[in-house]
Amino acid sequence: MSSSDRPQVNPRAISWAATMAGHGDELVTAHRDSHRRIATGSPIGREAREEREAAWLRPGATLARGAGNRERVEQPDSERTCFERDRDRIVHSTAFRRLAGKTQVVVYPTDHQRTRLTHALEVAQVATSVARAVGANVSLTEAIALGHDCGHGPGGHASEEAFDAFLPDGFDHGPWGADVALAELNLCAETLDGIRNHSWSRPAPATIEGEIVSWADRIAYCAHDLEDAASAGIVRLTELPESVSERLGSGRREQLSALIRSLAHSIVETGQVGMNPDDAEALAQLRRFNYQQIYTRPESLEQSQAVIIVLQDLVSYYIDHPARLPEAFRSDDQVLAAVTYVAGMTDRFAFDQAENLLGWARRELPRSMGHGVAPMR
Repeated sequence: MSSSDRPQVNPRAISWAATMAGHGDELVTAHRDSHRRIATGSPIGREAREEREAAWLRPGATLARGAGNRERVEQPDSERTCFERDRDRIVHSTAFRRLAGKTQVVVYPTDHQRTRLTHALEVAQVATSVARAVGANVSLTEAIALGHDCGHGPGGHASEEAFDAFLPDGFDHGPWGADVALAELNLCAETLDGIRNHSWSRPAPATIEGEIVSWADRIAYCAHDLEDAASAGIVRLTELPESVSERLGSGRREQLSALIRSLAHSIVETGQVGMNPDDAEALAQLRRFNYQQIYTRPESLEQSQAVIIVLQDLVSYYIDHPARLPEAFRSDDQVLAAVTYVAGMTDRFAFDQAENLLGWARRELPRSMGHGVAPMR
């Protein structure tokens, strides 16, 4: 190809490339006209942050100390508290990134609907709003919230039923996230405990922050699952029970605002992580409405069954063909190895594997945005 035939670099790319070295000589700045200033001094390191926590957080909040209570002993970080490190490790983990490709309520959502990743971010927003208001540890709260669903398999809660058949103690995404999906991160015991026990069917978390995330999870998914279903035409917001719409509002924004305030006020008034009975009942009615109209509608249940069959077929295939597993997943326990590998898949990769390895026809695979997988929370 002659030079005249080569594609030309556009002026915008040339302009962007020209900023590679930044601006300035004695001090390099990102912008040529940078002019904002902040007082000089020393960086606010871990020890100073720990002192601020101890002075500012309410008694009963979880304090960060040193390197944290980890299974494998580490040296403290000079800049970050132990829970800030946990939060950062989760954000950069493979398990967290894969949440972008995992079902929240609907398989293969449109660009506007939630995935497990956006759900985790919304739970973190709700949880940290409450934690700031009540004087709990925001960093620990955020770490638990961001990591709470990292143990989910592809296809939503249907994956738990699928994997139950292979494991003596069953498959629960909370303990799986703490003990398997995030195990390599060596997170603090308090972070792992909150992730392990965030579901209401589990024992109570050991920290105030963990209990806040348990509530934040339910608040977030009740509001945003309804919004997604309404956007998909599955339900109408006008169909909500009056007792819900009158107390919480009919839209996600109003519902989150009412429930966050209610939870925060209840915590500071009683000293316990709970909600006043009237608002708690309105939330329960909202969840009940979602359960009946979204999660367990016939189309959702049909797709749940399809997801279960696909995932069980995949696990069985890898049990019978352990050499097809990536080397990092191979172990003497072939069943556990197969479940671990399939549980880490995104929806799309799992269904592609079903098509490529098992001969599933694309038209038979769960795919429609309007047919949500029924979560069993």
